[in-house]
Amino acid sequence: MPEVLKAPLVVEFPFTRSLGPVQSAFLTGLRERVVLGVKTADGRTLVPPVEYDPVTAEDLGELVEVAPTGTVTTWAWNHEPRRGQPLDTPFAWVLVRLDGADTALLHALDAPGPEAVRTGMRVRVRWAAQRTGAITDIACFEPYDGDRPQLAGHDGRFEDMVTGIVAPARLDYVYSPGRAQSAYINSLSSRRTVGERCPSCRKVYVPPRGACPTCGVVTSEQVEVGPRGTVTTYCIVNIKARNLDIEVPYVYAHIALDGADLALHGRIGGIPYDQVRMGLRVEPVWTEGGRYPDHYRPTGEPDAAYDTYKELL
Repeated sequence: MPEVLKAPLVVEFPFTRSLGPVQSAFLTGLRERVVLGVKTADGRTLVPPVEYDPVTAEDLGELVEVAPTGTVTTWAWNHEPRRGQPLDTPFAWVLVRLDGADTALLHALDAPGPEAVRTGMRVRVRWAAQRTGAITDIACFEPYDGDRPQLAGHDGRFEDMVTGIVAPARLDYVYSPGRAQSAYINSLSSRRTVGERCPSCRKVYVPPRGACPTCGVVTSEQVEVGPRGTVTTYCIVNIKARNLDIEVPYVYAHIALDGADLALHGRIGGIPYDQVRMGLRVEPVWTEGGRYPDHYRPTGEPDAAYDTYKELL
């Protein structure tokens, strides 16, 4: 059996969101070393605070200060911290019910080992040295056996309120395309496009999925298709992608290769973007050493009739 491919991939983007009055007060409070909750109609105090009651869905807005001390309600030990986590040494993820709150807050607990952590242990907030109005203003929790501190009863009104946050989002993972798509990718390196035919409905899928999505049966019969094909639909891209050396605007299209029953994605070149159209006949363009087509260009043939590709839209 040929080797199944795999590759490390990263999905990363900055997540930007605005804050309502409750979240704005909560994060601004963290910047000022004040922890705020929100009071519900039945007298519960929710920390972290939310804009709406999770039971009744009514608006919430009565802010109350709670203590920076609390009790661990449950925990899990993290043996190998990952990039961007609160601590770079092993620590415990804990749910902490702060004194004065009726719900628990998830954060990290700095402890020398799992033997030092237990449900019911007392902890307190360790504040970050530099605070900006984010959940990371709580650097972590730490064990604490002192008294509950006296509170000033803050009402949630501050100067220079935090009104929005930008949080980096990142997902690192290893992707394996599986047997069928590994064979497809390997065939592209020899400038061939190979799909698989369903033994039941006889449709040819490119890229192959290893099973027919219609019949639900395994596909194994390989079929070479193309290299020419037909543009079934397309879009004009006007926003330049990061780390992609292609000038905008350009066209990205669904292309039904000859002999295939599923359209694949490809960029259209060799023609002004405003002249690309449904039915345009195209062929792949390979770069020296490329493992897949760089783009598709017009063949000069007459456009395909709509009836020949309407089922592939």
